[in-house]
Amino acid sequence: MFKMAVAVAATMWVCLSIFLVEAYVHRAQARDDGRYAGSPLKPWFDHLSSGKGLCCSDADGTALSDVDWDSRDGKYRVRIDGDWYDVPPDAVITEPNRAGRTMVWPFPMWDGTKHGYGIRCFMPGSMT
Repeated sequence: MFKMAVAVAATMWVCLSIFLVEAYVHRAQARDDGRYAGSPLKPWFDHLSSGKGLCCSDADGTALSDVDWDSRDGKYRVRIDGDWYDVPPDAVITEPNRAGRTMVWPFPMWDGTKHGYGIRCFMPGSMT
């Protein structure tokens, strides 16, 4: 019984370690690499925020196609990696969309059973 508990704990530790490394690498890859330094919208993106705080920058956001987001009963949802996620109301950016395209700023999450995403910021596009 004790050996089984140790094996389960070790397996959980390995899974958690893999997830944390993956999250760190994903976050590191999302940083602005200078591609948008000359964009006239860069200062706007750098200060863009939702009720959850700063959205970071354009490099951290992901542009969505119209088929990857929708609105129903005043609530938004987005499709990321094939799964649908509800957008928390405080993640919705309320200022006008100067970029024109729908964007989401997801962050990786682990709910104890599967890998998923939380939504830091969401900016509806011109479809709304």
